[in-house]
Amino acid sequence: MEDHTATEIGARPAPVLREYVDSYVGFDLRGLPTGVHCGPPSRALTAVISLSDPLEVAAGVDDGSPVTRFGSVAGGLMCRSVAIHHDGRQQGVQVSLTPLGARAIYGMPSAELAHRLVPLDELLGALAVELVDRLRSATTWAARFTALDELLLRAVGRGACGDHVRWARPEVAEAWRRLVAARGCVQVGAVAAELGWSRRYLTERFRGEVGLSPKTFARVLRFEHAHELAAVQDPLPWGDVATVSGYADQAHLVRDWREFTGRSPTAWRRGEVLLGTG
Repeated sequence: MEDHTATEIGARPAPVLREYVDSYVGFDLRGLPTGVHCGPPSRALTAVISLSDPLEVAAGVDDGSPVTRFGSVAGGLMCRSVAIHHDGRQQGVQVSLTPLGARAIYGMPSAELAHRLVPLDELLGALAVELVDRLRSATTWAARFTALDELLLRAVGRGACGDHVRWARPEVAEAWRRLVAARGCVQVGAVAAELGWSRRYLTERFRGEVGLSPKTFARVLRFEHAHELAAVQDPLPWGDVATVSGYADQAHLVRDWREFTGRSPTAWRRGEVLLGTG
């Protein structure tokens, strides 16, 4: 990896978009070993637009899932990592949406995209084609992020038909906020009681809007926190990662890690060639 270069540039969307779009990340990775990158589950619905060759993506890691080529791809909330096959070079832009962003930008509840990967143009039509053209013709990351703001604002205006986009139920929105704020370390039954709902009713309503049950979403949030801690250049020992991110013990972390990535934490670290490149 002597001649590899890795650029990763993050940006926040325009303030008016921040209820719908959590972040933009531009990436340009070159000269890395050929391999498979695990795109982990997270709180966000992710869209990725390639600025070079099509993305080669499978809906699971090391499980025989077929590999599909996408120029741009949108995914819903997931319970497992997606496998991104690469030849040592990746260049593109990642957009992270909130569940409300699915309604605002795609015109559908995020539940309709759960566990799915679809071409972005199936959701945005001609707007996706224009977005890809604008991003690929831009010569700076700042210009690409500006193009994202402009076109996603247009998508919000089109999807809302002039009205403000809203969650289906405010109680679901509040449950989502509480789970995210606690990084999954909160009892779903307690959240339901505070909202005046039964746990079963909250689960049904939450899954119908978000695509995951609140319990599963809480597990994804804990894993997301652990993944952030483990992916830094000088990570904590695995036992400390487990403690900080709210797991009962390291064995609990290992079980969830295997479920969400298809690999043990040690095998994930050994095989994930994009670690430490940011």
